Amino acid sequence: MIDFSVEPEFQAKLDWMEGFVREECETMDILFPEQGAQFDPGYKAAKRHLKPLQERVKAQGLWACHLGPHLGGPGYGQVKLGLMNEIIGRSSWAPVVFGTAAPDTGNAEILALFGTPEQKQRFLGPLMAGDIVSCFSMTEPQGGADPDVFTCAATQDGEEWVIEGEKWFSSNAKFASFLLVIAVTDPEKPVTERMSMFIVPTDTPGIDILRNVAIAGDTDSEDGHHAHIHYNQVRVPLDHMLGERGGGFKVAQARLGGGRIHHAMRTVGMCNRAIEMMLERAVSRHTKGKMLGEHQMVQSKIADSLVELEQFRCLVLKTAWIIDEIEAGRMKHGASRKYIGMCKIAMASVYANIVGRALEIHGSLGISLDMPLAKWYGGNMALAFADGPTDAHKSQLARATLKRVKPAPGMFPSEHIPTRRAAALARYPHARDAVAPETEAAE
Repeated sequence: MIDFSVEPEFQAKLDWMEGFVREECETMDILFPEQGAQFDPGYKAAKRHLKPLQERVKAQGLWACHLGPHLGGPGYGQVKLGLMNEIIGRSSWAPVVFGTAAPDTGNAEILALFGTPEQKQRFLGPLMAGDIVSCFSMTEPQGGADPDVFTCAATQDGEEWVIEGEKWFSSNAKFASFLLVIAVTDPEKPVTERMSMFIVPTDTPGIDILRNVAIAGDTDSEDGHHAHIHYNQVRVPLDHMLGERGGGFKVAQARLGGGRIHHAMRTVGMCNRAIEMMLERAVSRHTKGKMLGEHQMVQSKIADSLVELEQFRCLVLKTAWIIDEIEAGRMKHGASRKYIGMCKIAMASVYANIVGRALEIHGSLGISLDMPLAKWYGGNMALAFADGPTDAHKSQLARATLKRVKPAPGMFPSEHIPTRRAAALARYPHARDAVAPETEAAE
């Protein structure tokens, strides 16, 4: 049975979140709009305002809900987390307020899954408490996210690992207390067994941030929060490896599925907010003798946005449901893979379309920084690259689908009408006769 309802108890939590995010988190966006402010532990004014809000979230039992019960979390499942992230996505500060900011969510998951008791106590505890932030340092300047060309390596020297090489787009490294670094430890092995993951405290000697790269939508081109790092003979103890030697690929993959769903539902939240702006503008502005919303082109933009967002939302929630079914043992492992890819593929275009239409309806005000739309639209392409480039997901989805398809049995496609007609007449040679054969015989 397909049921789109939400149980009343959880709906009450969502209702509380809706009001809280609109009243408090969106206010944080206005009070502290500086680039990367959410992650800066040294921003005392923002932290002073943030802490009481986090305590209110904790009092509601809604803090850091992304962890499952086997990892110490509430175990809401991906559908409920999706509905929560739809609300959280309305505000850039909300993920921090609710203890669900990336990359800390994924990093917390893999620390909980693969960390030793000592690693959990030192790194996971403060991370879950919201006292520190972390960084996932994987991609490299010469090959992006392609692990087959990674060169940053870790070699064992006595009781230490020595990391040497460069990493690119290590988000929030300048604020982080520790980095999770993927480095090649076994270069002769297959790519999925070639790398290991290391916990590297940021006060370790040899971590050299060459630049903090800004992206479209950022306001300061010289002070972004995506670091280009040189690990210059960085030494960490042997026990700072996370998981098994050669298991870095497995560890990294453990953090991606749920994260992509959460990104997608946060995109739904931002698009909902853009549509609200679009609708308000349409009934507030008059031009050419009538209300803006009475013009057919504006109506078309509104209708397209509503339909497109509802389609995307349903796709994401179905994907979340499949993940929950897998966790419950009712569907086989891997059943969600293509749907996660679909969410990733659709996410950037849906966002660009809806935010772009809202911007257009606002005219010159829309492209100004007096509204959030221009900044949102400028940052859109980041969605196409986060958690793997969209084109890679398209290729993977198509290849996986094509593997299950058989070629046509003959010269023409299986839907070739003349061929199918001939086959149908061979089965039922008298089907088109004016008089059925048995009627002719009776006469």
